[in-house]
This record gives sequence, C-alpha cells and structure tokens, in this order.
Amino acid sequence: MTPNKSAVQVTVVLEKLFEEHFGKMPEKIEPLAVSGSDRKYYRLTGNGHTAVGTYSAHVAENNTYVYFTELFRRHQVLVPEVYAISKDRKCYLQQDLGNTTLFDLVLQEGFSDNVKKLYRKALAQLAKVQWIAGREADFKQCHAARQFDEKAIMADLLYFKYYFADLQGIPYDRSLLISEMELLSKDLGRIQPHTLMYRDFQSRNIMVHEGKIYFIDHQGSMQGPPQYDIASLLWQARAQLPSQWKDELLNSYIQALSELNVPRMDEIYFRRGYVQFVLIRLLQVLGAYGFRGLLQHKAHFVASIGPALKNLSAFLSDHPQIPAYPELRSLLEKVTSREMQERYMTREISESETRLTIKVSSFSYKQGIPETGGPHGGGFVFDCRGILNPGRYEAYKHLTGNDDLVKQFLERETRMTEFLNHVHALVSINIEDYLSRGFDQLTISFGCTGGQHRSVYAANELASHLRARYNADVVVTHCNESRWVLS
Repeated sequence: MTPNKSAVQVTVVLEKLFEEHFGKMPEKIEPLAVSGSDRKYYRLTGNGHTAVGTYSAHVAENNTYVYFTELFRRHQVLVPEVYAISKDRKCYLQQDLGNTTLFDLVLQEGFSDNVKKLYRKALAQLAKVQWIAGREADFKQCHAARQFDEKAIMADLLYFKYYFADLQGIPYDRSLLISEMELLSKDLGRIQPHTLMYRDFQSRNIMVHEGKIYFIDHQGSMQGPPQYDIASLLWQARAQLPSQWKDELLNSYIQALSELNVPRMDEIYFRRGYVQFVLIRLLQVLGAYGFRGLLQHKAHFVASIGPALKNLSAFLSDHPQIPAYPELRSLLEKVTSREMQERYMTREISESETRLTIKVSSFSYKQGIPETGGPHGGGFVFDCRGILNPGRYEAYKHLTGNDDLVKQFLERETRMTEFLNHVHALVSINIEDYLSRGFDQLTISFGCTGGQHRSVYAANELASHLRARYNADVVVTHCNESRWVLS
C-alpha cells in the first residue's frame, strides 16, 4: 500500500461516516494540525453540518477514548459527542467544537475575569469527572496504565532525568539520585484517595464553544490522585497563571467538592499532597519538552522550556524543603540556575547590540543553488533529495510543503525527521558561535528536485525551531515559489 492510498483511504472512510450520520456526503474535508500524537484529524463540512474526523491505528486507545466519552456524557460532563465509529474502530466522527481552547483565550485576553470564570468552570467539571464519574469507572478499559501508582511516578521522574536533565550535561551522583527518586515514588504512591485521574488536564485540552467548556483528549485517563490534574492545569508552563490565581482556583476546586457532596476529606492532607504532585507534574512536563523539543526539535515544545524552568524555579523558591532529598534538590537547583534559564529564555536585544539574521531558503536544483551574497560568503546547503518525494503521488503533486497533508506525509512516511535532527545539530554549532561573536548573518538553504515539497517543509520547520530556540531574526524565502505546480 502506498502512502498516497493510505491517506485517501482514511478520508474515504470518514466521508462515509459523515454521510451515514448526516445523510449527505461532505462538500469539503481538510486536515487539521496535529500536535504530539500520531492521530490524524480532519474537519468535514457539508449541507450545513460540520464534524471532526479522527484516525488512529491505535485501536485500544480509541476504545478507551470512546469509553470515557460515554462515561462523562452520562454524568453531564461536556465532551464532544462521538457520532459514528468505523467497523475497524480506527476512524471515528465527532462533534466539531471549533478552534478556540482555553489556552487561546489566555493568550488573547490575558488574565481577565472571563478567563478566570472559565478556569473555575473547568475545575468544577473536573471535580465531577474525578469524584462522580470516577465512582463508576472501569479502569480495565484504560489502554495503557490503569493506575498512577509508584511505578508510574518513577517513570515520570526518569522521563525528566533522561530527556531533560541528562541533556543539559549537569554533573550529579547518578546512583544516589536514582535511590532518592525511588524513595520519593514510594512516598507519593501511598497518598490517598485515588479517583479518576485525567492525566493531561491542561488548557490546550479544554475547548471553549458557545461560552461553555468542553474536555478533549481524555484517552489517557486512569485511576490516580486528583491533585495531579489540578497541578497540571494551574501550573501549565505557557499559561503562567499568577500565584494569586492558583490559590483562588485551588480553593474554588475544594468548594466544588462540597457542592457535589463528596465525602468529607482531610483538607490539610489534600493540600499537602497537591504540593507534592505539583513538583512531579513540573518534572514530567520538562521531560516531555526535552523529548519533543530538544530531541524531536518541535518548535512549540522548545519555546515552552523557558516558562517551564521559570515555573520550577518559583516552586523551589516557595518550597525550600521540597523535595526533601538532597541530591534531587541539588539537581533541580542546578537545572533552574540563572544560566540555565537564560539559555532557554528569549532575551531582549539592546539597540547597541548586533542582531543575527538567519536567512533560510528552499530551492530547486533544476534552477541551481541560490546566490547567498553577504560579507561572510554563504553558509549551509542541505540536499533533501534523499527523502521520499511526496510529489511522486497524485494526491500531493499539486500541494506544497506548506500544506498539512504534505507535512504529515513527510513526518510519518519518510526519514525527514531524522534528516532534520542532523541539520539542527550541525547548524546549532555555528549559530551559537555566531551569536557569541556578534556576527550579523547566516544563510541556510534546502534543495530538492522541484523546490516545492521537501525543501519547503524543511526550511519552514528549521525556521520555526530557530525562532523558538534562539534570539535571532529568521527570514524564510522559497526561491522556486513562482514555478510551483499547483494545478
């Protein structure tokens, strides 16, 4: 089966589900942006109806998502309705909630009264998920781990160690650190009660539709401590909620429990456990940003490292006795040092400083390598022709590296990610040297046969990574754009 047929087959199945549910074939189907998962999303519209189609080859994960969707809806928790599921359970059609997340509103409105009100609503719904729907949850339906226990906590700590701390080259006693992490995992594994835990409860997974909040991406739900979800939302790195908000919203969550007639709990014990799980979540997030950003070079995750370090630094400052393990505490203080934070924070350039301009371009080898000019006599030229060309397939021939379908093809069906990993490693050496020496220009060019698919994608991806990683002006030019075959 060619990659081309695979993509076509997905859209055919989704169109059929749309027709079966709404009575008519969709007039338009367009791919939606993907994030860190392997799922593919499409928006289907037609005859006054709209829906989101999802494809994932991970059937067990799909089954978990559908199970928790049905459970939540039975308890009036707002989640997108699943309209139809394909026979092989790899495709499903669900309610279209638009494009606005709670995180988007934080960026648009800042810390407004409306945003705070939506956070309160989200936490009230979370309480219902955890303590009401959670009473009926069958955790055998979880596709991976069923419980956030000692082993899962240790896995999060190791995720931080291997994918973030170790990548920074910071010295520490490895044997002692592992021993301390094991002790911390045992301590936190004993914290009770356990409810239904959302696992990735953050503002990007909360949609705002017609003034109401909806939860998405709940396929990771499991049994676990409710404090973890609260920590995930209130300490989300890119949101950077004010400390006063965090305190007020935690209080609003506890108030929501009383309104739900949740059996009386020890509030002091609950709050103490919350602080401990804030730390675990902060470290898990840094591990994720290290893996997705520093290893996979995804720009959004690289840009999130600075705010995440700022969060962790604030936490350590407010809680000088946590964690109560000297080697782990020492490592975290080194990770959040001023030098480390400056490495990942965008620094303002003064008018007297020379700013580096990085010119990234795509080109066609048929037209020749573009002239770079400038006082430094050029820079890098990378040949993308060793990557499988999506232009060979009819479905992609008239698209470009700017289109989502081509992006998904290159990321999932080719070695483009591996290729770019090597590119990032090479160019970073020069960029860091140029920045330290006050150079003002660097050129990086990507070539392929037609200058339309592979080189365009590579140039765009590198530019996004560099903007997130370095304090430099990045300019992108697609040299062969006037010759693209678009129809």
